[in-house]
Amino acid sequence: MSTLEKAEMVEDSTVYKTLLESTKAIPWRIDWNTMEFTYIGPQIEELLGWTQQSWLTVDDWADRMHDDDRERVVNFCVSQSQSGVDHEADYRALTKDGGYVWIRDVVHVVRKDGEVDALVGFMFDISERKETEQELIRLQKELEELSFKDGLTGVANRRMFDSNLDMEWANSRRHQRPVSLIMLDIDYFKEYNDQYGHLQGDDCLRRVAALLEGVAARPRDLVARFGGEEFVLVLPETDAKAAAKVAERCRRVILDAQIQHDQSEVSPFLTVSLGVGTIIPTTQDKPSFFVDAVDRLLYKAKQTGRNCVELSE
Repeated sequence: MSTLEKAEMVEDSTVYKTLLESTKAIPWRIDWNTMEFTYIGPQIEELLGWTQQSWLTVDDWADRMHDDDRERVVNFCVSQSQSGVDHEADYRALTKDGGYVWIRDVVHVVRKDGEVDALVGFMFDISERKETEQELIRLQKELEELSFKDGLTGVANRRMFDSNLDMEWANSRRHQRPVSLIMLDIDYFKEYNDQYGHLQGDDCLRRVAALLEGVAARPRDLVARFGGEEFVLVLPETDAKAAAKVAERCRRVILDAQIQHDQSEVSPFLTVSLGVGTIIPTTQDKPSFFVDAVDRLLYKAKQTGRNCVELSE
């Protein structure tokens, strides 16, 4: 090779290095046999605070990684590299001042004579992208929660009730454990709205929902707004006797709240009527038929004086 050709190669190498070091992507190279960095771009110091000279081996790379990411990322990258597969990994890199920056490492496996010789790649700062992703995940979760929540009262809505009952029904049938259902309706609620107005009627529904949630306090108990002034409670692994006690507590706690209701024909205060059913479902039973049966018990409670609990036989 002539002196001129060597000079041109050095010049080309200088140009490539200048181009690499002028980008935001951080280039690097690791020798596979020694697991040492043979190069890392100077941009690393601006991004993470660690100097070029401090990146000696892959241990420095692994040690400067979030504890929750280290094992997953290191194991993945090692296995992919050993297999000779190009890959990429996202992780939180530790900054010199103790913070973290989201990094995406894009890795190319260099082979020589059929064997892995080196790893070369680029580090990208993806913090802004990750923040956007996390915000989208948060918003999606919030939308999902809202889609299962009654907008007025804040308890579960009819959609959530249907989904929850199907799940608990399957559990009850599988494990042969009872599931109970309480349906309740606010007595003379139309008259309440006529007397106090719809805004106060909405406040009344919110108060009733909050009182019911205070009664159904176990983690798997569900309070839902069934529609209008009607609410429903799903009580997993609850027999008929226990469900009757919960229903009576619901009736009592609402009466004891002493929500004024001058137009009621059964009490000067707000009352509710309740129907209660319990079942250990078989393959022949259907949740919709069970709901209809409990709804008929609620109707019976309203027909026989209101402010009372009707139980299944």
